[in-house]
Amino acid sequence: QVQLQESGPGLVKPSQTLSLICTVSGSSITTISSVWSWIRQPPGKDKEWMGAITYSGTTYWNPSLKSRASISRDTSKNRFILQLRDVTAEDTAVYYCASSEGLYGNRWHQYDYWGQGTQVTVSS
Repeated sequence: QVQLQESGPGLVKPSQTLSLICTVSGSSITTISSVWSWIRQPPGKDKEWMGAITYSGTTYWNPSLKSRASISRDTSKNRFILQLRDVTAEDTAVYYCASSEGLYGNRWHQYDYWGQGTQVTVSS
């Protein structure tokens, strides 16, 4: 069974860099056609697709975040990492990692597996 688990700090100060890790079990992040995304949901708002990294290492971004965000991966540990720079209170959200096959974006039904989500609060 495929499982995704987010980990990272629950509290980040404004202007700092948020780093979140998604550790995957039951599947390899290099499986052909697999796509691994970061998604967030601010309080009282809809989910927002942030970006993705494919099985080959190609990254895709929500244009609203591209200048502040990066995704990398560690294939030896089967995980992928989100870094979001210069955070503000508007980055407070529950952050999810999720997997899909060949697709990315905000069509939530296309995602096969989700992590449980991790709350991140930006506050001084």
